[in-house]
Amino acid sequence: MDILDRDGNGLTEREFLERYRAGDYERPSVAVDMVMFTVTEAEENNYRKLPEKELRVLLIQRGAHPFLGKWALPGGFVRSNETTEQAAARELYEETGVDNVYLEQLYTFSDVGRDPRTWVMSCSYMSLINSGQVQLKAGDDAVGAAWFKVSYRLLRERKELIEGGYVKALQYELRLSSDHGELTAVVERTVTATETSTATSYTIVSNDGLAFDHAKIIAYAIERLRGKVNYTDIALHLMPKLFTLTELQQVYEVILDKELLKAAFRRKVADLVTETDHYTENAGHRPSRLYRRRLEEL
Repeated sequence: MDILDRDGNGLTEREFLERYRAGDYERPSVAVDMVMFTVTEAEENNYRKLPEKELRVLLIQRGAHPFLGKWALPGGFVRSNETTEQAAARELYEETGVDNVYLEQLYTFSDVGRDPRTWVMSCSYMSLINSGQVQLKAGDDAVGAAWFKVSYRLLRERKELIEGGYVKALQYELRLSSDHGELTAVVERTVTATETSTATSYTIVSNDGLAFDHAKIIAYAIERLRGKVNYTDIALHLMPKLFTLTELQQVYEVILDKELLKAAFRRKVADLVTETDHYTENAGHRPSRLYRRRLEEL
């Protein structure tokens, strides 16, 4: 037997595994937390005016300790026979009744003390859902589920020079509202940049109504969504099969929280959509051509 087959204690891999005891090391529980976004239409009394769009996130009201009665992201613990992605897809289906939708891993949140029960690491995911597909149903440990309108706006920022770089802190107000009330939080995103590295961290400055560190996870997801909408077709996953370019522009604007110039927007998305032979048939509106998402040809 080659000497490289044995470790410093003279054990082969088989002998090492036979003696290994996983219980000798403290292990965390692993959960998935889901940031499920959709875009809905606000109520509009003027039938001649296109209804405004609203970005919403799904929250569940906890029916058990800890944070009894508080609102939280849907999620749960990863089972021993599944990957985190499989757990996320399962939670998505259990909460909304839909599958085969956009699902992306965000980040693993592992701050000490983030869950008062025990050491819990959360592998978070972002999902984008067409609101017309969804049938909400709260899980076993929840007393309700609801879509909350999302507002995420910069409050203040400061920048400090340090040796070889800078620290920039940006504070955002996260405001979530529905028929169940309003939840608010202030989240600070800190960027530390030097000549050799750049690090970003999130801190909850204040929080009213959200469980765990979920204000931070939602903020992280909004930042990811806003960043990717500028260089990918991610917004198309929030659209129905057929849509107008005006409706698509509204979705971009509600995600980015700013108005876009019509001509520039249409040039931007020209390669992302394909026109169809269908038109809108809404009374009171001039018929508009309908488009669909362009898929890559094989």
